[in-house]
Amino acid sequence: MTSVKSRIGAAVMTALVSAAAVTAIPAATQAQQVESRLFRITQSAKLRVCQYPLYYSISFRNPATGEIEGIDADLAKELAKELDAELEIVESSFATFIADLQADKCDIGMFGVGATLKRAQAVEFSKPYLQTSIYAIVRQDGKVNSWEDIDKPGINVVTTLGSYIEPFMRDYLKQAGFNAISPPATREGELMANRADVVMSDYPTAIKVKDEFDWAKIIEPTEPLRVTPYAYVVPQGDQIWLNYVNLFVDTIKLDGRLKALAEKHQLGPIVAP
Repeated sequence: MTSVKSRIGAAVMTALVSAAAVTAIPAATQAQQVESRLFRITQSAKLRVCQYPLYYSISFRNPATGEIEGIDADLAKELAKELDAELEIVESSFATFIADLQADKCDIGMFGVGATLKRAQAVEFSKPYLQTSIYAIVRQDGKVNSWEDIDKPGINVVTTLGSYIEPFMRDYLKQAGFNAISPPATREGELMANRADVVMSDYPTAIKVKDEFDWAKIIEPTEPLRVTPYAYVVPQGDQIWLNYVNLFVDTIKLDGRLKALAEKHQLGPIVAP
């Protein structure tokens, strides 16, 4: 008799433990949803987007209007619209965006951030929406006329501090001088003032500078150099928010918004597949 009772008691206990385990799964999921930025954004109706306001064609503040213009300026508005949220722009930079995300100053970085393995140790990247090689911008009346002229003694090369191009060029250049420029100084300003001979940039900057300044000339590398995907960047540990951002990227590719806005800002050739 005792043996039967023991078996029944054990079976009941097993059932209770199993039920507890089953009910614990939705509870954990619910807790994760509450902690997710997606939940917070939809509840507060506010989307905070980190942007670098000196990035031509991507997120550049027009000095005449004070408005930030470019493909990511437009796509940030599209993301806010999808979330029924008010868009709040938080000014950031390539040197500070990781710290800004970790300090919860913004929910997402949207300014053509190169998705690199080193950066992925500290933040999460969405699926890519653009991809680009490295290009050189020079003065038409300057000392550099071909890619072979760049890495020589007496040539001064600059790029943006904290960009993915910076560590690559420090290793790539063997003879030319190199400097990383931080705001409020700009690479283009250094070139205009003849303090630099070459600006190393991506496709968006190269195209925009050539359009803006009649003295500018673009030099392509002899072969694609450090091809890098551009993606949106979010803090680590929030899979729900990352999933939503990835779905947004898939959606704007499928419905044509990404292509249309890329063409608007002369970035059609670098839309990611």
